[in-house]
Amino acid sequence: MQHIRPRLVLAAAMAGVVSVALTVTAISARAAAGCGVTYTVSSQWPGGFGANVNVNNLGDPVNGWRLTWSFAAGQTITQLWNGTVSQSGAQVTVTNADWNASIPTGGSVGVGFNASWNNSSNPAPTSFALNGTTCTGGVTTTTTTSRPPTTTTQPPTTTTQPPTTTTRPPTTTMPTGTLPSSFRWNSSGIIISPKPDATHQLAGIKDPSVVFANGRWHVFASTASSAQGYNLVYLNFTDWSQAGAATHFYLDRSAIGTGYRAAPQVFYFAPQGLWYLVYQTGNASYSTNPDISNPNGWSAPRNFYSAMPDIIRQNIGNGFWVDMWVICDAVNCYLFSSDDNGHLYRSQTTLASFPNGFTNTVIAMQDSRNLLFEAANVYRVQGQNQYLLLVEAIGSDGRRWFRSWTSGAITGPWSQLAATEANPFARSNNVTFPGGAWTRDISHGEMVRAGTDQTLTVSPCQIRYLYQGMDPNAGGDYNNLPWRLGLLTQTNSTC
Repeated sequence: MQHIRPRLVLAAAMAGVVSVALTVTAISARAAAGCGVTYTVSSQWPGGFGANVNVNNLGDPVNGWRLTWSFAAGQTITQLWNGTVSQSGAQVTVTNADWNASIPTGGSVGVGFNASWNNSSNPAPTSFALNGTTCTGGVTTTTTTSRPPTTTTQPPTTTTQPPTTTTRPPTTTMPTGTLPSSFRWNSSGIIISPKPDATHQLAGIKDPSVVFANGRWHVFASTASSAQGYNLVYLNFTDWSQAGAATHFYLDRSAIGTGYRAAPQVFYFAPQGLWYLVYQTGNASYSTNPDISNPNGWSAPRNFYSAMPDIIRQNIGNGFWVDMWVICDAVNCYLFSSDDNGHLYRSQTTLASFPNGFTNTVIAMQDSRNLLFEAANVYRVQGQNQYLLLVEAIGSDGRRWFRSWTSGAITGPWSQLAATEANPFARSNNVTFPGGAWTRDISHGEMVRAGTDQTLTVSPCQIRYLYQGMDPNAGGDYNNLPWRLGLLTQTNSTC
């Protein structure tokens, strides 16, 4: 975000559908608890099979779940989605993902997996337990003809998962490929425009951050105009086709308050059970909220730093300190920022100390001003020992575009992936606009992630990127430019 701004073989075999359900079982002092499970083998082939497990909560509401079962014939899970799996011998344990931890009474949650088998016997598990409570009942088995998957088996659609439309989050498809060395995209038309009201006279909406949680897409963005400066807006919807009609909640009406706030980034910090909204205020600031869907629940701004780090002050020149970005691994959290002057900075603190203690600020990368301008994103690539870095550049034609690098660690070193105007990560020359080219700028945005937590994990398969663009004929005051939001969808996935 520029200143003014102070700114994922053979013939078919028979597959079984096994229902381990009915009722339940344990009695507590508060209420009866219980669960039902439907286990479906969706495809089976020599050496492997795909299966789905759907859990129906028949007892008290659950916030955080652990599902356990045992295999009887040496089956071993090789991939699982919508949760985290561990297996010790025959015993399997699956715990919730951060976005599907809650199961209301009568609600359900599903996980899917691929596994190996012995080509002789593939019996279904006969017993499951949810948070230590055994799910018991009758078992019925039916068979269907299926083919081995040509890609990763797709997970189920349940009432707690997004429908099988464009609303499906990337976590529902496990990666089977890698990032390509070049990218091709289709772009939507304009899907989100500013919505001025009596107190918000707006020219543009820009700098989006997006997550999928609790069955809805949640988008945070900057609003901009010369008259009123910058602040933040929030909207949510269940399907991208609804994005343009979604209600805009202006966050200056929350404790975030009025004044300069811009370039938001949202994620769920799992160790604390809190949502974080990171943004720029002239410093690197954040607010927290236990409920992402409550725009009035955000705390007042707090700063990550007491002042601009010396190394930034010494190198910023005539640039601006912008576009703060947080990502964490299993040990540390890192805060990236840009200076509109060819420098990308990185600070770090421990996971246990976050959000406090950011120190050791270094120049993570440097180049000419236009080749390393702003809007840096760093992501963990799902299924790979790899991180992806994106940075916005200004092209030889004056238009915005994105360069990309990869590394085995957040701290680098970074190797160019698609980083030239002839081979960009995203630029007007590798984007097709089926509905007509409404922009020549591919500017500040965010990848659609495979989850919501602080690891910022993305699938290398069928990548999508929510970005800002504008009418190619627009000009004038930067703060009055008519930025709008569109969605890129990768067309050359290796998966």
